[in-house]
Order: sequence, then C-alpha cells, then structure tokens
Amino acid sequence: MPEQPDPASVLVVASQVGHGAIGARAMVFALERLGLDCWTVPTVWMPWHPGHGRSTRFVPDPDDFAMALAEIAESPAARDIGTVVTGWFADPAQIEATARAVERLRLLTPGLRLIVDPVIGDGETLYVPTAVAEAMRDRLVPLADLATPNLFEAGWLTGQPVSTTTETVAAARALPAPTVVVTSAPALMTRSVATLLVTTDTATQIEHPKIDAAAHGTGDLLAALIAGRLALGSPLEAAVTRAVTSVFEVVARTARAQAEELRLAAEQDVLLHPMAQVSVRRIGATRSGPRPVARPVAFD
Repeated sequence: MPEQPDPASVLVVASQVGHGAIGARAMVFALERLGLDCWTVPTVWMPWHPGHGRSTRFVPDPDDFAMALAEIAESPAARDIGTVVTGWFADPAQIEATARAVERLRLLTPGLRLIVDPVIGDGETLYVPTAVAEAMRDRLVPLADLATPNLFEAGWLTGQPVSTTTETVAAARALPAPTVVVTSAPALMTRSVATLLVTTDTATQIEHPKIDAAAHGTGDLLAALIAGRLALGSPLEAAVTRAVTSVFEVVARTARAQAEELRLAAEQDVLLHPMAQVSVRRIGATRSGPRPVARPVAFD
C-alpha cells in the first residue's frame, strides 16, 4: 500500500527557470513524482540557469512577494501544507516574508516541517549579496527543522573550519537547525564525495564516487527529495540516504548521456526507485578522529 502523506502539500519557495532542471522546476518535478501536491512561489524567473550564459532576471516586487505568501498562509487550503522547502533568494526582504509565512503556517499546522537549502555560495565564494547570506543565517536557518548546506555554506554560516569530517560535523552542530545535511563533504575513499547527516547526537556519512562536472541543480533536487521522503513518513536516515542515492544516480546517468541539464524526465524512475550503491557509515568520535562503521546500501 503506498505511503499516505498528511498533510499532503508542499510549499516550494525558490528560483524558477523557463528551461532546465534547477531551482523550483527540479524541486516540484521531484515532489510531484513522489506523489505530493505542490504550491510554488518563485523568488526570481530566468530563461535558464546563468551558468549557461547571460540570463535576464525578473524579480518580484518585494511587497507583492510578501503579499502572495501571506495570502497563501491565510487561505483555507493552507491547512493542507505540511512542508515548506526553500532555495535561492533574490533579496533579504524575500527571506523575511518567507519566515513570516512559515511562522503563520505553523500556527495552523504545528508540526509543519521547514527544509532550508541555504543557497548562498560554493567553493570559496558567496554568489549572493552579503545581506542575503546574513538574512539566511540569522532569520531562516534558525526556523528550519532541517538545513542542507554545501561544505562552503556550512563553514560560512557558522564561521567554523570544515576541512575535515570532524570539523564539518562540529560546524553542522553549530547551526541552529536540529538536523543538518552537509553536501560535498570530505570523503574517506579517494575520488569520492560524502554527504553528512548530522543531528545533536548522531552523525552519518553517505559516500559515493565523485562525478566531475556535474550538472547544476543537485542541491535543489536533494533538498526536495529529502523533504518529500520525510513528508511521506520515511525515517530520517532512510529518507536522506535514499535521496542522496537518487541524486547520485541521476547525476551519473546525466553525465553518461553528456547532457548539460539533469535528465529528470528521462530518469524519473530513479527518483522513486534508486538502484545505485552508496556507502553509509555511522561516525563515532574518538581521540584520533571519527570512527567509521561502514555498510553498503542498495535499493531494490
């Protein structure tokens, strides 16, 4: 019998492109493929991801953006929203409006879950204005039930080093969100990349081979799949592991096809039934550093 979400709807607040598998397009596709109903509020509209070349941006008027979110939060259908997932923001006013909408929705649905992908930078660079990054750190991440920063974002948001697994776990625990999923984290195996699932008292490392020149949109897709799996009632570690596995498999198949965009439509079954293998390690602290206990995971 299929899992039944309750409440069934997910509110997605993220960037929107006319073409491509990134931002809200990727998020909504994945969530609806999992069987969840979606609301979508774009923070910006662009013809395509700017990584493909110059892309004109249409940013909503801040007052109109705030009003639209307030109308959603006050509508009779708002009680159906059980999850909010956020991505890239154009300005701090959008973050404030989103935070207020989440606070309002939680009055209607006390168990409402907020998943925040703090899209502020990568490598060693912020690619949003500092004011946006600060609003993300100070206003939205503290409201999150789960945050999904990449390695750079985890370090920037906390001001802590993230060059090792031990440091990354410590930085994740310094964030105000009770559960943190750090992507592009240090891995134990060569030519591999890890995702760290960190809570107050547990840390789990999910590792798979690194794929060079991966298509854009992996962070958006991962946040949406985690949100969707949790909304459907999956336990935390299972939800994150399955989401990571789906993203890895989509990226691998996209690279094999030499496609510039994630092949979500062509490989959509992978979102439901990933078949790749990943390595999952529970990390325990020792004086010499993390002590991994590995187990391979594959999904039928």
